[in-house]
Amino acid sequence: MYTSITLSPARQWYSLSGSIRSGLTLIPDASAVSGYDTARAGRAPYIRHGGPTPGAFPPRGYHNNRSRRPPPVSAGIEGGAAAARAGRAVLHVDFDYFYAQCEEARKPELKTRPVVVCVFSDRGGDSGAVATANYEARRYGVKSGMPIAFARRRLAAEPRATFLPTDFGHYSDVSQAGMDAMRGFADVFEYVGKDEAYLDVTRSTGGDLDRAAHTAQKIKNAVRERTRLTCSVGVTPNKLLSKIASDYNKPDGLTVVKPEMIHAFLEKIGVRDIPGIGGKTEKRLAEMGMRTMAELRGADVFELQREFGRKLGAYMHAAAAGQSDDPVAEREPRVQYSRIATLRRDSDEYDFLAESLPGLCADLHGAVTADRKLFRSVGVQLVHADMSQRTRTRMLRGPTADQGEMRRAAERLLREALGDGGEPVRRLGVRIAELSDMRGQSSMDMFV
Repeated sequence: MYTSITLSPARQWYSLSGSIRSGLTLIPDASAVSGYDTARAGRAPYIRHGGPTPGAFPPRGYHNNRSRRPPPVSAGIEGGAAAARAGRAVLHVDFDYFYAQCEEARKPELKTRPVVVCVFSDRGGDSGAVATANYEARRYGVKSGMPIAFARRRLAAEPRATFLPTDFGHYSDVSQAGMDAMRGFADVFEYVGKDEAYLDVTRSTGGDLDRAAHTAQKIKNAVRERTRLTCSVGVTPNKLLSKIASDYNKPDGLTVVKPEMIHAFLEKIGVRDIPGIGGKTEKRLAEMGMRTMAELRGADVFELQREFGRKLGAYMHAAAAGQSDDPVAEREPRVQYSRIATLRRDSDEYDFLAESLPGLCADLHGAVTADRKLFRSVGVQLVHADMSQRTRTRMLRGPTADQGEMRRAAERLLREALGDGGEPVRRLGVRIAELSDMRGQSSMDMFV
């Protein structure tokens, strides 16, 4: 198995792509040359080294994947504790195009085709949105959140394009296997979602980011072996930087940013890559002359706070400098479950809307009983045709897992919400909260 490595001039920042089955071994000094003893180094036979013109940083997503013969290595990657300033070592692991890659893994013939995984609505036809697309489909401009009809038009000239409905049960199983594969490498493990997690490895690596890169490569190998999926990993001193770094060299990338090169790494990256920055904020920053991290870092923090508020302004200014002290923390227990459906047509008729409740409640009941939880609060959510929202919530007499009680409460709440008037309803949801652990079956009809 091959990998490509790009080095910064100061050797404090590097990015890798591909996997090395035997694990990553970093070159200890600049004396390494083509033909060094790979058996002694404990790595795969060939490691391809590539980089941009000396004195420049590689463009985002840079790969040197053309030559199968390893050229001479002009600079090694400094290893050991002396190479990195003592501090935290945080990894962000992000599965590549997760839903589509899950489909490719179980149907390998899809790997060479444009694959679009879609959330189809109940309205039939191509109503709905793209959940994710593989890189073949992205070449045609297909992206997450795009209406399915738009995606079909983009791929009209590609007869092999494949559109698939989501299979969340399968994706959850694959996600669980991947999380189990990486969890054991962490001092502290923070689950973020089905396709991403943070790992603090400071204690196990002594804060050495080179050692953390070894760990990251082991994680990539373990995840691939367990799930047949690739993931990209960012290795840096904090969560914010690691999330940005994991996206830098996708797919199947490994990007390490040491403290000395944070500003150089961020210099050309756009402000939209700051977690939490949306399109409107990006547009306003551009109007103020700030499109890159370097431009944002050079701005007056007080000006940012006047424009965006004290909290957001300070956050963006610190993020542009790569500063964050947000800890990696075990995720709090789940506080609610919810399901929502898009209706076949907009309506304010109770009988029509209530037809969706049994299915939503059955789905919720299956999830809550699988996790052995009781609930005491039931709510309904109405999304109207004008995209305004309303919710109604009812507290039950005591904790329960009774599906019938959930459904009856939802029906009462729906009738109450419709009594308030408003635009026709486009989407209808049910949620349950006030959760507690199940300790034995409290009634014969609990699981009905």
